[in-house]
Amino acid sequence: MTKQLLPETPSQTAGPYVHIGLALAAAGNPEREVEILNRLAASEAAGEHIRVVGRVFDGNGHLMRDAFLEFWQADSEGSYQTEYRTENSFNSFGRAATIFDTGEWELHTVKPGVVKNAAGVPMAPHINVALFARGINIQLQTRIYFEDEAEANAADPVLGLIEQPERRLTLVASRCTESPDTYRFDIRVQGDRETVFFDF
Repeated sequence: MTKQLLPETPSQTAGPYVHIGLALAAAGNPEREVEILNRLAASEAAGEHIRVVGRVFDGNGHLMRDAFLEFWQADSEGSYQTEYRTENSFNSFGRAATIFDTGEWELHTVKPGVVKNAAGVPMAPHINVALFARGINIQLQTRIYFEDEAEANAADPVLGLIEQPERRLTLVASRCTESPDTYRFDIRVQGDRETVFFDF
């Protein structure tokens, strides 16, 4: 009997199903009893509590109002929580969907501590981001760094891999003057000031 090779399943973009399955409230559906949401830190979590807000733009500069983001970060001491529990004061993983009318997403967390890479080199405080959206077959991976961590950013081994200094700035969130606990981080998928994405 000869073996039959099956054709590869065709890929497709995330479409609306990401929201229907993972961001139920954004899709107008009732939430499940346990949801992974955009609040990584409870009020009692140690560290500097911050809010990160942003929008996602396509190559034409238009808002992508149906984007979905996942976040992975260390706590304020530089440790990752490997098990998600609703009773934890801090969880390292979270999700956020853009609001359809404004195109804004937001994340409530604490500023992450310093983590060392595989070679033992300290990395600047950062949040890892995976972006899912229309027109994207495989999620895009990027990072959020913080403008008030200039010294740590200058020594960061990942930022140092980006040859053009102006391109590094696409990974740096700026603190909002009107709300000191809030940082803004807009993502540009293509075009002018395109965000740096990584192939992890």
